Amino acid sequence: MVKIILDTDISPDYDDVGAMAVLHALARRGEAEILATATCNAFPYALTSIRVINAFYGRDDIPAGVVRPDGVSMDDMHNKKWPIFLFEKYGKPEYLKAEPAVRLYRRLLAAAEDASVTIVTIGWLTNLADLLVSGPDEFSPLDGRALVARKVGKLVSMAGKFPAGREFNVFKDTLASKRVYANWPTPILFSGFEIGINVLTGTKLIARPDEGNPVKDAYAIALPQGNPDGRPSWDHTTVLAAVRGPGDYFDVERGRIEIYDDGSNGWKPDPEGPHARLLPKMPWGDLAELIEELMAPN
Repeated sequence: MVKIILDTDISPDYDDVGAMAVLHALARRGEAEILATATCNAFPYALTSIRVINAFYGRDDIPAGVVRPDGVSMDDMHNKKWPIFLFEKYGKPEYLKAEPAVRLYRRLLAAAEDASVTIVTIGWLTNLADLLVSGPDEFSPLDGRALVARKVGKLVSMAGKFPAGREFNVFKDTLASKRVYANWPTPILFSGFEIGINVLTGTKLIARPDEGNPVKDAYAIALPQGNPDGRPSWDHTTVLAAVRGPGDYFDVERGRIEIYDDGSNGWKPDPEGPHARLLPKMPWGDLAELIEELMAPN
């Protein structure tokens, strides 16, 4: 069972909603344990969306972490309707409160077995950059980088466009991306833009008769606005690879990512490199079918 901390920029972006559904499905099947969910997005409804979805799957006790108040926000995106709808329909006042993300990370990592935690980022890297430079506290005498080196088995990131390009999660907080990917002390696996863009999902989900499902509600509101043929599954593929491994789904190339000042990235293949990136293997349509199945409640 893979122990997961999920760090997401959910709201108003909504592939994160589907990725959370996939993660909960894998947890229900005994493949993952969700230690915590945190948001790197300072948009207020990011936190409430996380908590609504966790509660829908019967796990409203999962700890939630929130980025520092001056963190980057994605509230400039056009689609704000669905996160507000979810909170008004399913939310509770307590969903507005959460532990600071860095404190949550340090608390959980300090209590974890060595090399036992997989961190999954499906947003920008603000929280992890802050974690790396955090100091000793009541939970651990180790600084952030040493704590990560001891407790985290791997980091799996939806980030980058390979072999070169400019991708949203990297450039949204470019400085954090540079700091994390240059200084992270354990292996990193990247699911790049070119992977998820080809896996369109959500149309079967919104065609289902389910009522009272916030995942379906988010897709039903947002999908027709810009993705009538399906939403690219950037975050779903990242979660799938984090829990099940590349396995039958993806090939992998080792190397090293380079982050440039404008938020773009390059890639240097290297069989001994500290990083790896996903490559296509399973046909995109088959992968979409698998993800649709995992997103369906049962």
